[in-house]
Amino acid sequence: MGKIKLILGSHKHIPGGAGDDEFARIYKNDLMPFIGTLYKFPHIQLVLHYSGVVFHWLDRFHPECTMLIKSMISRKQVEILGGGFYEPLMPLIPQQDKIGQVELLTTYLRKQFEKRPVGCWLPALAWEQNMISSLSACGMAYTFLDEEQFKLAGLQGKELFSPCISEDQGKTIIVFPLSKFLQKEFAQKNAFQALSDMAEKILPEGDVVVSVFLDEVYRRQGEVPESIFHDFFENLSRCESFVDFVSPDKFFRGLQGLRRAYFPNSLGSCLPLEKAAPSHALPRSFLIDFPEANGIYSKMLFTNTLINQLRGDKSRKHTAREELWKAQGCDVFCPTEKYGIDCSPVRKAAYTALIDAERICREKGKFISSLMNFDFDMDGAGEYLFQDTNINCYIRLRGAGIFELDFLPRTWNYLDTFAPGITRERRAAFADRFIPSGISPRDLGKGRIAGARLCGQELFEAAGMDRIHRNVRFRLSCREALPFGNIEMEKSYFLKKDTIFVSYTLTNRGETEEQFQLAPEIDLSFPGDGDAFVRFFKNKDTPLSEPAVYDAESIKIQDLKNEVQIILGSKKKFNAGIVPIKTPRAVKGGAPDIYQSTCFMPLQEVSLPPGETWATEFTLKFSH
Repeated sequence: MGKIKLILGSHKHIPGGAGDDEFARIYKNDLMPFIGTLYKFPHIQLVLHYSGVVFHWLDRFHPECTMLIKSMISRKQVEILGGGFYEPLMPLIPQQDKIGQVELLTTYLRKQFEKRPVGCWLPALAWEQNMISSLSACGMAYTFLDEEQFKLAGLQGKELFSPCISEDQGKTIIVFPLSKFLQKEFAQKNAFQALSDMAEKILPEGDVVVSVFLDEVYRRQGEVPESIFHDFFENLSRCESFVDFVSPDKFFRGLQGLRRAYFPNSLGSCLPLEKAAPSHALPRSFLIDFPEANGIYSKMLFTNTLINQLRGDKSRKHTAREELWKAQGCDVFCPTEKYGIDCSPVRKAAYTALIDAERICREKGKFISSLMNFDFDMDGAGEYLFQDTNINCYIRLRGAGIFELDFLPRTWNYLDTFAPGITRERRAAFADRFIPSGISPRDLGKGRIAGARLCGQELFEAAGMDRIHRNVRFRLSCREALPFGNIEMEKSYFLKKDTIFVSYTLTNRGETEEQFQLAPEIDLSFPGDGDAFVRFFKNKDTPLSEPAVYDAESIKIQDLKNEVQIILGSKKKFNAGIVPIKTPRAVKGGAPDIYQSTCFMPLQEVSLPPGETWATEFTLKFSH
């Protein structure tokens, strides 16, 4: 009878934006109990991957944990895996960033542990075949993929218990299969029973190689962490008669005659076992399903172009690129259990890094404000990008709405939000509606309004762009089949200093008088909801105590955390509703909903006889 050559692994990453309290909680309940208990079982070998973010935090706040890891490396109990420093979703980032992120973590590990990694972890087990060239260029000789991804490559039977070799452009890498079966067994049985059952089924055919990462094993148990880990390693120790604990570094060097395999583009198990993403999912499909993720991806590529255009200042270029890398974490580009694209702090950390990288690219004294037409989000249609000293304002043709609004002094995108429910449209500012007269501000938070025309979902046409005066105009034609379908709209944007001007001209092309309300929807995202984060005032100094305002000339908004004041004003008085946008948490236990943004919807009454026009203007003014 053969033996199970068992490669045990552990992986941990905490994204930017999670906060020190989250790091401390995970350290107390997971990292230190695991590392401290493993240290007491020197015969059990393990391959460890912590992202550069986690190692950096440990080095700052808990160097004692780092010292334990270093000691286990010295006694050849633990092998460290490399990878991208900021846990990037590798298929989505440019090649220079793949190499740069891997080299950054490799350099850190070599200095910290005096050992250069030769294997790497792929965040979310996301795979595209052309990654091999980049990984090989960084000295990475092996990696891991989910056994389901092996099946997609045509492997089966005993081939799922053996590493294979994969190739791209003459460069090769060894790929170990991660056993989903054993991971499930560990989650349901003690380690000795799980391995005994496996040995009974597969060992009569000879030696097998089984790799399993342990991070989902302990979720079902509610005991003290140290006790859980001690029992697990104790049960592993009972398996030594039919299990050899092996290090992948030493093991792969002796392998010969490996089968070659090519793996299709796929995602592995980036969720807990009961919620795992299908391995046939494409790494890029998330960008289609979640336009908010595509927004960060588009901003990443745009910023990468700005960095590549820097000349003559290598230090500034390197600093900007490392900020860019911070925004490439996999949590906003693939489904995850806790953080994910709907986690506002994680998205905001990504945007902060991207806006900071853009600021670094702007040479002081030489930046020139601009307006350009550019296919920013790669949808085949050009968007209109205002870039000023303190404000970026990006406008799309659908709804002629603002989909990104950066306030650079605070590196904050005020339109970073997330739409509740299943949607393929990003929320935007100045996404307009024509709604029936008689609808009050208090009615605006009660759901869809019957009889409304949703101009924010209609496709406008470009009516003119003046780069010199930085003005862009849009036109929405009549749609007779829609409510208020005889109304034609012209809408223009103008950016001056720290103020955005949005002008409307409405014309009745029908034969009867139209009466309705113009209701632009303006979503602004703040660090949180409530008086500790943001306060609202009617006009200059009258505090708002309810989510409605009447007969106002302006609404003053104080973003307390960012120390930014925003004034929403108009040439005509308006009523307005103020509604927080929240999404339910995808976890059990009755946790509160996640704050995403605050929707401001000013209402102005319009009465238009046939052939007549009506005009108004709104402003958003920022001050720091």
